[in-house]
Amino acid sequence: MENLENRENRRRVALVVTGRVQGVFFRRETRREAQKLGLSGWVENRPDGSVRAEAEGPSTQVGALIRWCRRGPAHARVEEVRVTEIPATGSEGFLIRD
Repeated sequence: MENLENRENRRRVALVVTGRVQGVFFRRETRREAQKLGLSGWVENRPDGSVRAEAEGPSTQVGALIRWCRRGPAHARVEEVRVTEIPATGSEGFLIRD
């Protein structure tokens, strides 16, 4: 029963973060925050200057990462965070993609 309950509370989101978010350790700090929250997924820089990420885990922790992304690390200047709900995949670990 506990496993079913955990799966039902799992959430996965795709995030696109715009603003001054490259060259300010956004990917590294996103991974650190996601790992602290026990989330899986990945984060990458995009050619258009944005950062894209997918994060999966308990809904409360995913919400905490979204709130963190709206601030970002110290030198970031976040303009917008677009959040799209996507199907959970059951992935493990949180990677920085090159």
